Amino acid sequence: MTRLSVNINKVATLRNARGGNLPDVERFAADCERFGAEGITVHPRPDERHITRHDVLLLKDIVSTEFNIEGNPRSEFVSLVLQVRPAQVTLVPDAHDQITSNHGWDTRTHCDYLIPVVRQFKEAGIRVSIFVDPDPVMVEYAEKTGADRVELYTGPYAELYDHDPEKAIEMYRPAAQMAQHLSLGLNAGHDLNLRNLRPFVQAFPWIAEVSIGHALISDALYFGIEDTIRRYKEELNS
Repeated sequence: MTRLSVNINKVATLRNARGGNLPDVERFAADCERFGAEGITVHPRPDERHITRHDVLLLKDIVSTEFNIEGNPRSEFVSLVLQVRPAQVTLVPDAHDQITSNHGWDTRTHCDYLIPVVRQFKEAGIRVSIFVDPDPVMVEYAEKTGADRVELYTGPYAELYDHDPEKAIEMYRPAAQMAQHLSLGLNAGHDLNLRNLRPFVQAFPWIAEVSIGHALISDALYFGIEDTIRRYKEELNS
């Protein structure tokens, strides 16, 4: 069964727009778990425009399912992750001022850079996932770094799905099958929503986890967070 990890960055964005502690990010994370989420994802960025370092430290003692911290492994990020020791760290090649994650690692070019980073996290008992584009070569080189999983960047899938769903899915098959062939765990994330989620996980039932934030939090404005999580889990488990 594919697990649902809720990315709560947008909740922090709303809080930070006004200051104070409304909405309460930590309480929201706990409620997501109470309503059935099997993980919580955060992506602390250097400018702290949404999730802050303080949030991450508080969430360490609040998240009781799987805590997944995403980010570019610069020194301050590495230090934070090693302090918190989440269940999983997802390495993302974001620039410091990037609005959102919109591409994966070139793992072939950066393999030698990633190997010691992956080793350091694994020695701390943290599962390591590498964010990659749907390219089997990138998956192959991710495995060479020693990573436990890859997370397929599903932005191109979501963009194409409404026009040509079959082509959108087949675009990902070589990479997904490469991960399966290499016994590399498979995650997926970016722009997955209630329209396109079910076909994707049905096509690749070995996906271990999806991380969903923007669409899920947006849906919660209409349905409420409890009903929204129920709807997403129904798409995953149908």
